[in-house]
Amino acid sequence: MNFENLNIWCWIIPALVGIICAILGYLLGKSGNTTIDNSADLNMCEEKNARLKADLYACQQKLNAKPVAPAPVSNFAAPEPPAAVAPITPVTPVIPVIPAIAFDAAAAKAAFGKTIKQDDLKLVEGIGPKIESMFKESGIKTWKALSDASVADCQKVLDGGGNRYKIHDPASWPMQAKMCYEGKWTELTKWQDEHKHGKL
Repeated sequence: MNFENLNIWCWIIPALVGIICAILGYLLGKSGNTTIDNSADLNMCEEKNARLKADLYACQQKLNAKPVAPAPVSNFAAPEPPAAVAPITPVTPVIPVIPAIAFDAAAAKAAFGKTIKQDDLKLVEGIGPKIESMFKESGIKTWKALSDASVADCQKVLDGGGNRYKIHDPASWPMQAKMCYEGKWTELTKWQDEHKHGKL
């Protein structure tokens, strides 16, 4: 038996097995890549934040109201009977209305180098004329409406178009639409340059 050749194989076989396992692990890791949709949790947190802001506003209004100073009472006088207390009426919270953001066509044109129409859903990378018409038929006609839609809602619209739209990934569409609605044109163009075909 030749021990010199046996020693080499003791190193080559584990090295080959390790390389094959590393390649398989890499391929399995890449194929299991999924997008997590946290839009429902985000919407719930935004609603809770709005309620808390309304409560804070109501509390601040109560603090700003001038309190009635109690009448001085001598130490030896008998306490006066309490006056009839008026019932407390519940205060309905006032939710501040957020004004709509104005569309700046000049800034959009400067960022994209072409004239941009307001609420043009095709500006979102991954949405073409056909998909835009599908969204408009389903009631999503503005950047604001698309930014408020969840990824699941976007996927339902695509599923309604049939199998040919399965290749589209709407995970970034609400985020891109929000940048359009808020007028963050340079951020949107930078994001679209960094992410090909609107994929996260």
